[in-house]
Amino acid sequence: MRHFLASLALLCFINLQAQDLPFKMEELSAPEFVEAVKKSTSTIILPIGVFEKHGPHMPLGTDLYTAREIALRAAEKEYTVVFPWYYFSQINEARHQPGTIAYSPKLIWDVLQETLNELSRNGFKKIIIINGHGGNNAFLNYFGMAQLSEKRDYALYWFQPFYDPEILKKAEALTQHDPYDQHAGNRETSMVKAIVPDLVHPEKAGQQSGADLNRLNNLPHVYSGIWWYARYPNHYSGDGSKANAEAGELILNSVVDQFVETIRNIKADKNVPDLQEQFFREAENPLETKQ
Repeated sequence: MRHFLASLALLCFINLQAQDLPFKMEELSAPEFVEAVKKSTSTIILPIGVFEKHGPHMPLGTDLYTAREIALRAAEKEYTVVFPWYYFSQINEARHQPGTIAYSPKLIWDVLQETLNELSRNGFKKIIIINGHGGNNAFLNYFGMAQLSEKRDYALYWFQPFYDPEILKKAEALTQHDPYDQHAGNRETSMVKAIVPDLVHPEKAGQQSGADLNRLNNLPHVYSGIWWYARYPNHYSGDGSKANAEAGELILNSVVDQFVETIRNIKADKNVPDLQEQFFREAENPLETKQ
């Protein structure tokens, strides 16, 4: 009986240690890191944000707070290692605003690629990006396609949440309808109010305009890199004056639930790694690819 109780106590201790294993990468010791790679099924989340203006009422790190908060909440429900704050992003469109940190296009590409290479070298074979910054969307799409330019020993996934219209309707009922709600507007302000309430000041949201100036309406069917500045020179799109944390929690919880399900699907996924392996094999000898 004494031996049985000792074994049971040891088992409980081991289970408790496993439960207490940190999922924030920066909190792991080197021995814990080895266990974290195993426990996460070699899966890591890379939350990406940027330093940029978010109207007159929000912190420069808004996108960093949002992306990492969603990642951390999801990792609590489905153990996955979460990379520290990552802010090497595309933000040339806001270089005219104070506090913007706009690295060169080559640098943001190289840092992201080398980060992925290093994560893979350290055992992570499924890397999930969650992006909090809309200015990264075109960059990340192209970056994802460019992963096929040479053989990789990891799979890259980009979580792209769906904002449930019913949830948004409930959030709007708690705040207001915002026709220009894209950047630092009603939805984003509410979410960040739920994350870091002391850093968000909706009462200041009306100090600047977040309306669309539509200054390129003379050029239908044309894209220009100056499009965002032409529409929103204040780097503010929407109205965050009626935002609140209750509405933000509704939206956050909905996205987190989606992310947890997505992480589980990615951990179980064999299609992306298998298809990549087949693609890289065929790309080496395209004349032998079955036609």
